[in-house]
Order: sequence, then C-alpha cells, then structure tokens
Amino acid sequence: MTNEELQTLVEEISLQYFHKPFQHKAYFNPRLRTTGGRYMLGSHNIDINEKYLKEHGVSELIGIIKHELCHYHLHIEGKGYKHRDADFKNLLHKVGAPRHCTALSTPKRARRILIYSCSKCNLTFKRKRRIDTKKYVCGRCKGKLIFREELKQGS
Repeated sequence: MTNEELQTLVEEISLQYFHKPFQHKAYFNPRLRTTGGRYMLGSHNIDINEKYLKEHGVSELIGIIKHELCHYHLHIEGKGYKHRDADFKNLLHKVGAPRHCTALSTPKRARRILIYSCSKCNLTFKRKRRIDTKKYVCGRCKGKLIFREELKQGS
C-alpha cells in the first residue's frame, strides 16, 4: 500500500464512520516502532506504522486509522481527545475502534555480556556496558581490572 492509497483509505473511513471529511495528510512513518499510529496535534496529520499492515493485515490497519481519527475529529471540534477523556472513550465505542493496537512480534536482540576479572583476587564481573579499566578497580581488593571476553546471549 502506498501513501496515496493510505490517504484515500483514511478519507473513506472518516466519511463512512465519522460522517466528516479528513482534510489533512495521512502517511506511513517508518520511524514509528512501538505504536500503531500517531495523531499530530500541531499539523493535524496522521502517521501510521506500516509494520502493522504487513504483520496483522488490513483489519488491524483500519482499527488504527479509526483510533487516530477519533483523536483528530475530537481535537478539531475542541472536545476531549486524550485517551482518558470520556468524549474519546465514547467515540471509540461508537465507531468500533480499538483502545490499543495488537502488539508486534519483535525479534529479540542479542545481548552482549562483558566479562572482567581482578588481577589480584580473580573476582569476575559481568557487565552490559564497558568499564574503563584505567579508571576503575576491583571493589573487593582494589586490584587492576582485566577485560576477559564478550559473550552473546539470546537471539
């Protein structure tokens, strides 16, 4: 689906469910990661996360569009457009829009574990972040720290 097709879909949904025109821009935003869509208060545009279309299909996309259009129309009319507002909750229920979108299945990132040890007492330290071995010393005996290895956990 292209941005032009998305724009047409948003305009059709706005007229069908809200009986009001959508007069701003709707487009896919590839930078969105944790949310299905976003209504911009300043510009009145709607950003949509394309990953939801690819992973969950058109029905999930339509639900996200309805949700963002609830924010849009209520904000334009000067009513309560925030998630906690009664106007917003009532309009969501009226048009059958979801309060939250389905979660994306995100692949687990491999975590690195850095292993350090003390040159005096051989105490080992496991850390996620690098340690400056010139600046820090062993907490037990004040011995010099030595970097040993980097492990990858999970995938």
